[in-house]
Amino acid sequence: MNIGWIGTGVMGVSMCKHILKAGHKLRIYNRTVTKTQPLVEAGAQFVQPRELAQHSDAVFLMLGYPKDVEQVVLGDQGILNHMKKGTVLVDHTTSSPELAERIFKQANEKGVESIDAPVSGGDIGAREGRLVVMCGGQQKALDRINDILKVYSANVQLMGGAGLGQHTKMVNQIVLAGNMIGTVEGLLYGHKCGLNLEQLINTIKSGAANSTAWSVLGLRMVKGDFEPGFYVEHFIKDLSIAINEANRLNLSLPGLALVKQLYHALAAQGGARNGTQALLLALETLNNHKIR
Repeated sequence: MNIGWIGTGVMGVSMCKHILKAGHKLRIYNRTVTKTQPLVEAGAQFVQPRELAQHSDAVFLMLGYPKDVEQVVLGDQGILNHMKKGTVLVDHTTSSPELAERIFKQANEKGVESIDAPVSGGDIGAREGRLVVMCGGQQKALDRINDILKVYSANVQLMGGAGLGQHTKMVNQIVLAGNMIGTVEGLLYGHKCGLNLEQLINTIKSGAANSTAWSVLGLRMVKGDFEPGFYVEHFIKDLSIAINEANRLNLSLPGLALVKQLYHALAAQGGARNGTQALLLALETLNNHKIR
């Protein structure tokens, strides 16, 4: 297939490498051109969004914020105006369910199929080709691009109609928020008690309390590795969407709101471009106690 891809950041670059290895022709675009260089060297072609849309059987997005998606897809120079009838638009960005529904409607009017398809698995999942893809849209559209999704994913699920992929990702982020605060507080408690933290992580990960936050990100915390697999500022965006949707559904989610405020504190301390595991820093400051 002729594939177009917009957004080659931490996740996108690894996903694109899998597409190239699978033998597909790939056109790419990213605002920061230097981030596309490894892919160009591997055989991708850097083009502007309009040309990318015009020559692709399917266009994939992996952007930062809903406003970016709206501008790239529906803006005055949006790609939807240049995509051919019968092509497929796949948005891997974690974005607003309402925007996903709006894009689906406008795409359908132009004869383009649209799938909201946020992913979970982080930088490691993207590199190793074992992401989870949560799709909202129509089965016939998913069938057309499923083979592409499988080159970088271990699990692809159609959750229902437009927007339900994004709602599924909100559930994922709500659960992750709880796992993150539990991991940080557990490590702080363990260190204060005098436990060996690496031994602690290896022991607990074999039991019922294990999670990716604990076994993978917890180890990064202990080592003082706060490099981003997923940026704090993007996680704050996700948690904000989740809270907005919860408000719309008349749900009270106090745990989610608390974790969001702690991440805001971390960002205010200069940690917006750190990985989500840097939540440890905010709690270390709060407790005046460091685990390293």
